[in-house]
Amino acid sequence: MPAIEDKVSAHYTTEDLIGRIKAALVAAGANPLAPRPEDLKPVDEFHTGGIVATDDLLDQLEISSDTLVLDIGAGLGGTARHIARTRGANVTGVDLTDAFVETAQQLSKMVGMAQSTAFRRASVLDLCFTADSFDLATMFHVGMNVADKATLMAEVHRVLEPGGVFALFDVMAAAEDPALAFPLPWAESADVSFVATPEDYRAAARAAGFVQVAERARGDFALDYFAQVFRTIEAHGMPPLGIHLLMRDTAPQKLRNYVAAIESGAVAPYEMIFRKAG
Repeated sequence: MPAIEDKVSAHYTTEDLIGRIKAALVAAGANPLAPRPEDLKPVDEFHTGGIVATDDLLDQLEISSDTLVLDIGAGLGGTARHIARTRGANVTGVDLTDAFVETAQQLSKMVGMAQSTAFRRASVLDLCFTADSFDLATMFHVGMNVADKATLMAEVHRVLEPGGVFALFDVMAAAEDPALAFPLPWAESADVSFVATPEDYRAAARAAGFVQVAERARGDFALDYFAQVFRTIEAHGMPPLGIHLLMRDTAPQKLRNYVAAIESGAVAPYEMIFRKAG
């Protein structure tokens, strides 16, 4: 594994993640041995807006039981399970972090979804699949840890069938090299943060052979979402189950820095959808 990928994996690795999730499920009043998929939603959608943002992107796509889906940077497998449960598709998730892959596998077994979801360790720069393997690829908040957007796009293009779709939701920059305060949810320091502009994504996608079919800036959505999160925490305290379990004790500072960067206009989350020529 290249040194930068070692650092990215280490950033997302936390001790006894499955044990802490089970304890949080108990505190939240859920069955820690056989939770419902919806019980995991506060923790297993590790991106801005959680399940709402997931559905906002998925609702723009055609997904059926015949769709072969690849979820890139699958984390704890929440998006993969949501696609499988609500759209009926079989979903393969890949992630760079061993702890995330192992936890995703365990959580899918716990909720009875091991048959419709599968998880493997892989880098987006070297996907472990043959060409033309998938109809749809999704990616939620991954590109901020990937410096080489050209290879990312080329690899996703390679594994998609002709006519296949790549739908992503990433944090992007208003300008090259935005001034950011660290830590952030995706990076403790600047050496593993590779936030790029929307045009950087578009250019990499065009070079790989994609045609863009949709784009939406989601900065206002993100600010509304975090305002609600902070109001809830202020009124009721930190919930037992949430993405803070994935960000160690720096979680509050990471979220504050991220929100400040959105408010200043330095960054914003964007949706983009691309299609491989058929």
